[in-house]
Amino acid sequence: MPKAIVIGSGIAGLASALRIKKLGYEVDVYEKNPYAGGKLHAIEKDGFRFDLGPSLFTMPHYVDELFELHGREPDAFFRYSRKETICNYFWEDGSRFSAKADKDSFVRDAAAAFGEDVTNLESYLEGNRRKYDLTAGIFLEKSLHKASTYLSPDTLKAIARLGILDLNTSLHKVNASRFRNPKLVQLFNRYATYNGSSPYKTPGIMSLIPHLEMHFGTFIPEGGMHRISQSLYELACDIGVRFHFEKEVKQILTQEGRAVGIVTNEGSHSADIVISNMDIYPTYKKLLPKLPHPKKTLAQERSSSALIFYWGIKGEFEELDLHNIFFSEDYPGEFKAIFDDKSLAEDPTVYVNITSKDVPDDAPEGSENWFVMINAPGNYGQDWQALKRDARRHILQKLEKCLGKDIETRIVTEHVLDPIGIEDNTSSYRGALYGAASNSKFAAFLRHPNFSSRIENLYFCGGSVHPGGGIPLCLLSARIVSDLVPQPFLKKEHA
Repeated sequence: MPKAIVIGSGIAGLASALRIKKLGYEVDVYEKNPYAGGKLHAIEKDGFRFDLGPSLFTMPHYVDELFELHGREPDAFFRYSRKETICNYFWEDGSRFSAKADKDSFVRDAAAAFGEDVTNLESYLEGNRRKYDLTAGIFLEKSLHKASTYLSPDTLKAIARLGILDLNTSLHKVNASRFRNPKLVQLFNRYATYNGSSPYKTPGIMSLIPHLEMHFGTFIPEGGMHRISQSLYELACDIGVRFHFEKEVKQILTQEGRAVGIVTNEGSHSADIVISNMDIYPTYKKLLPKLPHPKKTLAQERSSSALIFYWGIKGEFEELDLHNIFFSEDYPGEFKAIFDDKSLAEDPTVYVNITSKDVPDDAPEGSENWFVMINAPGNYGQDWQALKRDARRHILQKLEKCLGKDIETRIVTEHVLDPIGIEDNTSSYRGALYGAASNSKFAAFLRHPNFSSRIENLYFCGGSVHPGGGIPLCLLSARIVSDLVPQPFLKKEHA
């Protein structure tokens, strides 16, 4: 039986292992940490459970299909429920808006709250749907680096309608041209952060992101976000994937232009194919030091990182739900600080995620587990102790002003994760959450492909390569890899 090695057990590494195993490979996963899941990890502290990483779950069918691929009922491993409310939004002037998942409800409520025309809102959302339908099959589900992608009918159709994709203008300009109310513009601008970018730089095609939430919905897994990675890990173990924890990979072995194995802290291991779920930058710099590096790709601007405070809060806040946003009064200034100054704004937008709203065991009775995040630059050697101290004060000021309640005295436990910690825990270069930023219309084409053009049988998955970061795109990267690897050993029933 041919052998595959997967480096890293993040969500894309787990999905790749599951897909490659189905093709008939013997699969070994090597992970430097003592656990599977990468950024999808969790901690428990003083009776509170916190998801450490991604907090938004949409397009769950990409997870379900991995169980179905192996003839398992997803419900036996993994359950989730759909949220009726996407997000609650707050501004310092007292304005509040609850965005419903149902599109008709959202349009009706947004038109009333922001004084916008119903028809205009419907037209905007319909345009977002068309952008997604035109591009998903090209930019998300196939390799952008194979000629066959550009010869398909879907590609020709998209090229014929390039004008509606808004590639030559920014997301902010698209939104500002459609809506009069600056608060609604800000609400739709925030979707740039879903790929770690600035709404003032990322192209207008990113307006398709709200469509994903409203069409596919937002969900909360039973047991929290950590359950996504753990359920896939359990499935992988169940079908015979072997995991080697606390085994850091030191090098990818190559011979005569082919990947032939790896070297770990315990020795060398041979393989017919190697798949790296490690960030593409350290993959080249640390694991392939002698191979010529794709300089333009590795030099791309990095996406934003995050500064996260995990607070156990005594008391309950009825006005809050799973997802909550407290907007900055100076949105342009916030993104200038992050991407131009490599610093934190004094008035940041604050995101608060509270899984105990839906998973009661995540907090003691009468309390809530707050995941409090602000967008941050990557680690460029800043004084993070000072930045964290100032950010904590600014965050508390924002929350207390918007909610009209004292927050600091309610904090009974605290854990903090900064870009340095994210980089150390996940090998994400500079702590970037999504690899390269999407602050250019060419960013998608500059992302590293899911295969090596120099080394045969070497593949890449995860948020730092095509098609990008976030749980759905990482899962799609694994699907693309499984379509690219040699498949002469495909099981007969799927041949």
